[in-house]
Amino acid sequence: MATEKPWGGRFTESTDAFVEAFTASVGFDRRLWRHDIQGSVAHATMLAHVGVLTAAERDAIVKGLKAIEAEIERDGFAWREALEDVHMNIEARLTERIGDAGKKLHTGRSRNDQVATDIRLYLRDGIDAVRAELKRLQTALVDIAEREAETLMPGFTHLQIAQPVTFGHHMLAWFEMLMRDGARLRDCRGRANVMPLGAAALAGTSYPIDRAYTAKLLGFDAVAENSLDAVSDRDFAIEFTGACALIMVHLSRMAEELVLWSSSQFGFVELPDAYCTGSSIMPQKKNPDVPELVRGKSGRVIGDLMALLTLMKSQPLAYNKDNQEDKEPVFDALDTVLASLRAFAGMLPAMQVRRETMARAARQGFSTATDLADYLVRKGVPFRDAHEVVGKAVRAALDSGRELSQLSLDELRRFSPLVAEDVYAVLSIEGSAAARRHVGGTAPAQVREAVKRARVRLQEV
Repeated sequence: MATEKPWGGRFTESTDAFVEAFTASVGFDRRLWRHDIQGSVAHATMLAHVGVLTAAERDAIVKGLKAIEAEIERDGFAWREALEDVHMNIEARLTERIGDAGKKLHTGRSRNDQVATDIRLYLRDGIDAVRAELKRLQTALVDIAEREAETLMPGFTHLQIAQPVTFGHHMLAWFEMLMRDGARLRDCRGRANVMPLGAAALAGTSYPIDRAYTAKLLGFDAVAENSLDAVSDRDFAIEFTGACALIMVHLSRMAEELVLWSSSQFGFVELPDAYCTGSSIMPQKKNPDVPELVRGKSGRVIGDLMALLTLMKSQPLAYNKDNQEDKEPVFDALDTVLASLRAFAGMLPAMQVRRETMARAARQGFSTATDLADYLVRKGVPFRDAHEVVGKAVRAALDSGRELSQLSLDELRRFSPLVAEDVYAVLSIEGSAAARRHVGGTAPAQVREAVKRARVRLQEV
């Protein structure tokens, strides 16, 4: 026999050295080791429960797996590329430690259902970690929103000044994005928490296994209903990576605003020094590297999603070697999202808000023009007519280099005799924001109420 592979009985020559390296996955799938051991302990326990293993064999396997776990934790485990993957490395080491009982561990399962189980266990923990970081960032946003409930800034559409809003209201808009992300992850976790183990290679097994018992040991909500689908399904990985991609899109949008706001042209915020860098040639520079990197890293997670979609799009049932390529995109998406969320959660609480600069910008660009139109509507002018009247007033203000609030009462009355002294209350940015006092509006009082609701919602996450 020219091969020592665990599957080598059918082969008469050794694997080509290049092919061995090309097909091995242990270089990256070793990070599944904890979940592989977790699944193997449960599988051995189940096999003893149904009488396939003796209690002594089960105990030897479990003890051996726990010893291997300790080896890996102290970095004393010798990973071997010749054994291809995390599963065979651990199984081979188990046999070295406990003898023939180790060879019985794989009874009633295949690497196909084993790896599908491992990655679901891994993602379950990964989703919990991402949701925890989301909550930490959301808590920071709510804290900022409460502190800046009255801080006025310009709201934009088309990146043009539109209407005054409060900075607290803007922070709560970011909060809502992340709230949807958390809900998507919660839903994704439910679909990932279905156990494939017991599907074996593709058709199930002839051994009298108890899948419900194994699922209970591993904390799965249910067992996969169809063995073919169980080993070939990677929807849960795609769904998770899609949720990560959308988180990164949201963080990228936030990053773009932070880059703009921290520029000298805006000057709305100053990012903490600890999250910025300088220039090697220009001593005055303070570069917003963390937001820029997060904005850039969104592309790699979107790429991870595209890789998984492309990987699965033409695969026939059931398992194919292609699926070895599912792990690195998932690992990369998880690592990138966790790092990006941690960076933002650390950076934003230390961000300085330049309130006067924001308020000054909000007074420019005729941001209260809509308030003047609404004022005329309340006086009985049809909205379209009011829109035209205010447009003419804006044109006059532009021609004279002033804002609407700087026009005299007589000048404003030339456009409509209904204008009275009380018009200046609606032309102020403070009055404009305060008037939006409905649920979801930007009024400071509403922002404070929204903060209260947000804190309750976070407790329920």
